[in-house]
Amino acid sequence: MGHHSRKKTVAETLQFLSQFRREEDGAITWLACFIFLMILMVGGVSVDTMIAEMRRGQLQSTMDSAVLAAASLDQELEPTEVVTDYIEKSPIDIDLINAYAVESLGRRYVYADAETSSVSQILRIFNNTRDEEGNWTFRGRPTMTMSTETAAEEAVGSLEIALVLDVSGSMNSNSRLTNLKTAAKDFVDTLTATTEEGKLSFSIVPYATQVSMPETLAAEFPNLSDEHTYSNCINFTEDDFVYPEIDLTDQFQRTMHFDPWNSNDRRDNDDFVTSPVCVEATDNTREMVVMQNDPTMLKNFIDTLWGGGNTSIDVGMKWGTSLLLPSIRPAIEEMSYNGHVPVAFENHPLDTDSGESMKIVVLMTDGQNTSQYFIEDDFRTGESNIWWNEQEEVYSVYIGQDYGDEDNDGNTTEPMFYWPHSDDWMDHAYGEGVYEETETDYECYSYRRNGSCRRYRQVTTTVTVNEPGSAEVVSYADLWARTSIKYNLFEHYYPWMNDSQAADDWFYDVRSYVGGTTKDLRTKAICDAAKEAGIVVFTIGFEAPTSGQEVLEDCASSVSHYFDVDGLEITDAFAAIASSIRQLRLIQ
Repeated sequence: MGHHSRKKTVAETLQFLSQFRREEDGAITWLACFIFLMILMVGGVSVDTMIAEMRRGQLQSTMDSAVLAAASLDQELEPTEVVTDYIEKSPIDIDLINAYAVESLGRRYVYADAETSSVSQILRIFNNTRDEEGNWTFRGRPTMTMSTETAAEEAVGSLEIALVLDVSGSMNSNSRLTNLKTAAKDFVDTLTATTEEGKLSFSIVPYATQVSMPETLAAEFPNLSDEHTYSNCINFTEDDFVYPEIDLTDQFQRTMHFDPWNSNDRRDNDDFVTSPVCVEATDNTREMVVMQNDPTMLKNFIDTLWGGGNTSIDVGMKWGTSLLLPSIRPAIEEMSYNGHVPVAFENHPLDTDSGESMKIVVLMTDGQNTSQYFIEDDFRTGESNIWWNEQEEVYSVYIGQDYGDEDNDGNTTEPMFYWPHSDDWMDHAYGEGVYEETETDYECYSYRRNGSCRRYRQVTTTVTVNEPGSAEVVSYADLWARTSIKYNLFEHYYPWMNDSQAADDWFYDVRSYVGGTTKDLRTKAICDAAKEAGIVVFTIGFEAPTSGQEVLEDCASSVSHYFDVDGLEITDAFAAIASSIRQLRLIQ
């Protein structure tokens, strides 16, 4: 294209402008061309930007994957080699600018930055210029450069873990308890070996019908009821499962020490019932382990676990969750001061929103929620109507006033007691009365010369004798701790009461229960609360029935956090959970 060298006169110019002003042909065409070019440019920018963003996304994805793989503590190759390998296999051209790794015990940090470019596909048509002769020249394809930097770390940091382990009676079957112990101990070893010292704490919550606190923790509950001190379990209410934490200052009802299943009496041996809902306070093989980090101690404890009792997944989960949240920190601090928790954990559990700690619950069961029993309020405190003569090892049962003259002495205003050992009715407990006893003796009334007796005669006298021993009234707390509910029913009431009435008064009215359906709802509530609080929940169904599996799957943080295993597979499940816990977290 050229240009005119002839100069227009002023008159010619004015005439041309006047004619152009009046001319209408082609006006819309020029405007349309202009608008089209503008649309093309804007559209071109959008398309090129979209292509560049896709390219940037590919770059970011490739680099994230590269540093994640390189930072894995299981990765045996040099971290920078792993990053380079990912770049070489990438579908786009990537220039690696920098990459390095920092490693220490239980920690590997990998950093990398890189860039790539995207060639304009649309705007390149505008990337032209005109020379002095008016000819268009193509200057090349414009490019956009994208860069990224990313880092990953497999450094679990502070890990607070609660192992919530089913030790109910069914765990004794099919070597389940044996397999659990092996898996749990390997789990402890794996995480201990890959976590910096002082940054890993384990709490272990063995649960069956109930969960037993160590006495050092129970002492930190100022408003725990004090009906007895034989054992240290809490009867949680329905509302307690809505919240993940435990407020130490709340009022809590201590679980009565009793056996709801068997018919046995251990009072003559000064011992407790054989199958209590909550194990004795002195039995440290079933009480919780709170915030410990010594792998030897933890594994020794796991070895001592034994199976017995019903299944309360909800109670186990409540305790596992509570031991990870800051509301229980005052108790941990005091236990640390007294040497029952390592000093490193005196300010634990850490705040959930601090980002300094990962909080994990691993919940395992081989069953499903079953009935949890408790003693009704009217039979928890005060004196019972049972008396005990320790010397003679016999009971007396106080019935009330002797309206029916059961002892046939004509007095209907006196107290009435039943003596089970002799099936008698008396006006006092055995050991608190007297009885007349006939004594027979012989006296000499004729002597020989040498002083020996020649003739004897029998002499009979009646004397008043105190009953042997002494009877003491038994408190309800002490009654249930040493005499099972069924023994009390069978031995003290069935002999003289209508059986149905006796069962109503001294079995069904004495103990009640929370059933499995209600406990499933409580489990869901506490699991939801735990997840809402930021706790990661892994669950393991160990040869569990369908209903138990459904509860666990719902409780887990996701489908991938739930494991359904049989036999030795439980070791694989714990290993997979350990690996997941150590999964990498992008930190930049």
